[in-house]
Amino acid sequence: MELKIEHVTKSYGSKQVLNQVTLHLKPGILGLLGPNGAGKSTLMRMLSTLEKPTSGVITWNSVDIAQHPDELRAELGYLPQDFGVYPNMTPVEFLEYMAAMKGLTLKSARKRIDELLEILNLSNDRKKLLGGFSGGMKQRVGIAQALLNDPSLLIVDEPTVGLDPEERIRFRNLLSTMSSNRIVILSTHIVTDIESIAPDIAILFRGRLVNFTTPEGLIQRADNKVWLSIFPSSELQEMQEKYIISSSIHRSDGVHARIVSDFRPSQNAVLLPSTLEDAYLYAVSPLGGAS
Repeated sequence: MELKIEHVTKSYGSKQVLNQVTLHLKPGILGLLGPNGAGKSTLMRMLSTLEKPTSGVITWNSVDIAQHPDELRAELGYLPQDFGVYPNMTPVEFLEYMAAMKGLTLKSARKRIDELLEILNLSNDRKKLLGGFSGGMKQRVGIAQALLNDPSLLIVDEPTVGLDPEERIRFRNLLSTMSSNRIVILSTHIVTDIESIAPDIAILFRGRLVNFTTPEGLIQRADNKVWLSIFPSSELQEMQEKYIISSSIHRSDGVHARIVSDFRPSQNAVLLPSTLEDAYLYAVSPLGGAS
């Protein structure tokens, strides 16, 4: 099982959204990180056969998915960022409809739906209309439809938006248990969704792949570049303009800021261990080579 993305570029008229992206993926979880506008959703739509590259090729088990999309569609599960439901259907009716669209028999679909509703904590809501669901509940229904056909390639785009902390943990654990025998691509801008489950990380920035590494490898790049600096609150705006500040908190002696910088930002600054979030901010900054 292998997904290859080879020198993929995508343009809309004169606007280039992706530029020469190359990735080779085998079973496991890939965390795809990048700020809004980096090209993540465009790449997801191409991987799910909804769009074609302007140039380059994407292959699933050596088959070009632009030329033969059905080869992948039968093994694909996809949760787009903007997922909609039919408000006058129940979860069961909606998932049975989606199962029919995927070619599942009614018998196998009903068994799978029962399993997924239990896993996603929706069993007690199976007969309620989707129009009355919260955003988080609708997102869980979206996750269920992506898993209906037990896909070999699962693509989820910003899947934890709208989920409460307990639901996010449940979903991350679900992805982790599923990843041994399938390729899972988790696209997000939330670093904490990645660091607990993804052994590989790809970072997109302005349409380019700026890193493809492990969490440990990314963190090492930010070693000796993370500082705790304390300064008056009146200097906060100036410091934000000069440095990458990953977090800050107001205390009685001033602002305690976590700063990512190649050089000591102030005389009182002391080095801190780097985190994945620090390393991500460094990677998408000019300091880390992004531009």
